[in-house]
Amino acid sequence: MKKNLFQLTLWALLFALCFSADAQQPTKIPRVGFVATTGPDAPNIEPFRRGLRDLGYIDGKNILVEYRYAEGKQERFPSLVAELVQLKVDVLVGGNISAILAAKQATMTIPIVMVLQQDPVATGLVDSLARPGGNITGVTLLTGDLSGKRLELLKEVVPRISRVGVLWTTANAPGSLPRNVFKDYEAAARALKISLHSLEVRDLNPDLEGAFHAAAKERVSALIVVRTGGFFRYPKRIADLAIKNRLPSMHEGSEFVEAGGLMSYAASYVDAYRRAAVHVDKILKGAKPGDLPVEQPTKFEFVINLKTAKQIGLTIPPNVLARADKVIR
Repeated sequence: MKKNLFQLTLWALLFALCFSADAQQPTKIPRVGFVATTGPDAPNIEPFRRGLRDLGYIDGKNILVEYRYAEGKQERFPSLVAELVQLKVDVLVGGNISAILAAKQATMTIPIVMVLQQDPVATGLVDSLARPGGNITGVTLLTGDLSGKRLELLKEVVPRISRVGVLWTTANAPGSLPRNVFKDYEAAARALKISLHSLEVRDLNPDLEGAFHAAAKERVSALIVVRTGGFFRYPKRIADLAIKNRLPSMHEGSEFVEAGGLMSYAASYVDAYRRAAVHVDKILKGAKPGDLPVEQPTKFEFVINLKTAKQIGLTIPPNVLARADKVIR
């Protein structure tokens, strides 16, 4: 009797110890790798963090976000992605096509969430927007689809323009993407009967000034700045050169207008990275990236810098000003 009681007590104690050990096992905290094109102050980081917070994630508590910064050097993406793959992150997030291409080459198993200006189907990253397949999904900003709208707004602000310079660069840009973007503007310009002049920059340091000299030589009366290659590193320099040459400028991102450019029309980056956080959440909860549709933008922002307009002696028509989502005064 005593022996049986002892055995029962021993088994109960062992069961309690096992249960206690299981209860103390820490819950696995998901780890997300985020590749930024510039540094810790990259404009897409805070919107992504905010998106995660809105979903109940607190970095360092119930999620770990590993940030890697290219510091404007596109050639660093493969090594940065390799670091994150080595860490066995649960999801990779990136907003630059070079970073996404590097991630696609580095892993076929880790889910990749992109926020991309280019068409991910045309670039071969996904099979279709509705069913991307593979391990990539996310948000496309479809920047090229807005080319016509940008030219229309520019013509409304400067009705007499007939020659528009398109400032674009092949520096740090993969493949033929910059040329494809230029072609988007060509198609829109034909419809508006505007003559486009290519202002190609191959080396950012010496060639930016040269591009503006070429613009003066071609007598262009306005400027489109394509957000490709390394231009994201020089928004103020580009804005200052446009002001110096008294050129009304239209940009593909609001950060250029905040740096002194005249106008921008683009899909909302804040909304895009909020949606990227939603994709991450769904994947962490078990969804397969190949089954998650790539989202198209639903929110667009038209930004005008009135200080710049005054500097170049331009009056923004009231009906255009009234349509702006943000006005910098």
